[in-house]
Amino acid sequence: MVVSQPSLRQVLTDPALLLALGFGSGLVKRAPGTCGSIVAMLPFLLLTQLPTWMYIALVGIAFVLGVYLCGRAAAMLGLKDPGAVVWDEFVGMWVTLFLVPEGWQFLFLGLLLFRFFDIVKPWPVGYLDRNVSGGLGIMVDDVVAGMYAFLSLQLLAHLLGHLI
Repeated sequence: MVVSQPSLRQVLTDPALLLALGFGSGLVKRAPGTCGSIVAMLPFLLLTQLPTWMYIALVGIAFVLGVYLCGRAAAMLGLKDPGAVVWDEFVGMWVTLFLVPEGWQFLFLGLLLFRFFDIVKPWPVGYLDRNVSGGLGIMVDDVVAGMYAFLSLQLLAHLLGHLI
């Protein structure tokens, strides 16, 4: 069954859809990607409690899982890259915030940088967005946008005197 917008009941009863839609955060009408990016900070706070190697491993697993989840949700919704699917924003934010310095200012700056690179889509983000399909296509452009945001955030932190 193909639907363009799932009901809250569908999201709550389908674990794959629940994750793909960022625990429902992708259902907001305006700026679901930004909403998903903000909600992604809640599990991020738990991820920061882990050793670095485990953080990296879990984000890698979240990426691989996301390829499946996002592809399945896109097929269910009948769209190439549905706005409601925000698991890619979750993983992109977790890439962005890896080794982030302490302080809400850096979390906020990370959010702004990630949203900037995800929206503007500099090369190769835009290329990947246009040319890679399925769940991998949904995921990979956000991860690369997250890498741009991570590098920018680390550079700014360094310039501000907060060494990692």
